[in-house]
Amino acid sequence: MGALDLFIASSIPVLKVLLITALGSYLALDHVNILGEDARKHINNLVFYVFNPALVASNLANTITYESMLKLWFMPFNVLITFLVGSILGWIVVQFTRPPSHFRGLIVGCCAAGNLGNMPLIIIPAVCKEKGSPFGSPDTCQTYGLAYVSLSMAVGAIYLWSYVYNIVRASSTAISRESRTIDEPFGKSVADGSISGTGSCSEPMKQQVKLFFAKINLKSMFAPSTIGALAGFIIGLVPLIRKSMIGDSAPLRVIQDSASLIGDGAIPTVTLVVGGNLLRGLRGSGIQKSIVFGIVVARYVALPLVGIVIVKGAVRFGFVCSDDLLYQFILLLQFAMPPAMNIGTITQLFGAGESECSVIMLWTYALASVSITLWSTFFLWLVS
Repeated sequence: MGALDLFIASSIPVLKVLLITALGSYLALDHVNILGEDARKHINNLVFYVFNPALVASNLANTITYESMLKLWFMPFNVLITFLVGSILGWIVVQFTRPPSHFRGLIVGCCAAGNLGNMPLIIIPAVCKEKGSPFGSPDTCQTYGLAYVSLSMAVGAIYLWSYVYNIVRASSTAISRESRTIDEPFGKSVADGSISGTGSCSEPMKQQVKLFFAKINLKSMFAPSTIGALAGFIIGLVPLIRKSMIGDSAPLRVIQDSASLIGDGAIPTVTLVVGGNLLRGLRGSGIQKSIVFGIVVARYVALPLVGIVIVKGAVRFGFVCSDDLLYQFILLLQFAMPPAMNIGTITQLFGAGESECSVIMLWTYALASVSITLWSTFFLWLVS
């Protein structure tokens, strides 16, 4: 595959995202007002509770079997590593830039969670169809590639909604928590307000522990997308349920088809809302340029370099089959994706960092065309 062909294949999905984002920005203009602030909040709730769970569940149910789990067992660990390393890089960015408290969760989330859904879903079929692809027959490449990407998207959704969701949630309450600390006298008991400043030194620590468990609770951990992923695993792995719901002759296939139809609306809807939020960000965002630069470096330089070490190490030690070049390529690609677009949905849900998130998305996706092209070229050379 030539460099120009690869550039076109990598640029098309990014351009699609930018075009839909531009449409969302147009619909959010005051004189159009189809995608106003209230409309975006309602749509985000719809995405959070309906579209995303249906998308994750339907894709997992279609692709997950015992055989695929045995073959692809390393992928969930690979995605987890991208989140862990990205979180560390995000923490480093926070230490250097010193942003406001309520904004730190968004920075860590943007560095940790990559777009493991709509971008690979568009990139992989495009790469498979190109002449000179090292992945064999285009049809076989696309079939296996979409199965790999579906698992990647589902696992990424679990981590996003159970980990990044709670980070942004905890960070968004920083302002109210700080204001309560200023307003309340030192040592005032949360329970009865009777403990004085001369009380036990362990009281502040107890309050911090209670506050931590109040923020990170089971209800938050099991977000709708996480529940959808669990449902997809059950349908895919339980033979009786799978035979009744998956396949052209399955008696209950209408349920799976309906879930898939609903899930198909998730990606364009999220992209439109991001465009609407972007308009707000361009109108007035005080985001530091150093923060955007730090996130870009973390996602497009540091993370892919770490990914090369991880994936090549996994191949060397036999965790990943050395003959499956497409699988290796997708594992590497997971480290080079722009931030997950659902982070915009999360900030909208909590009303914290919406305009800043929009500016981050603008720059990271504008640079994604060049970044993904360069890294894809190198990854193809590396695996072949």
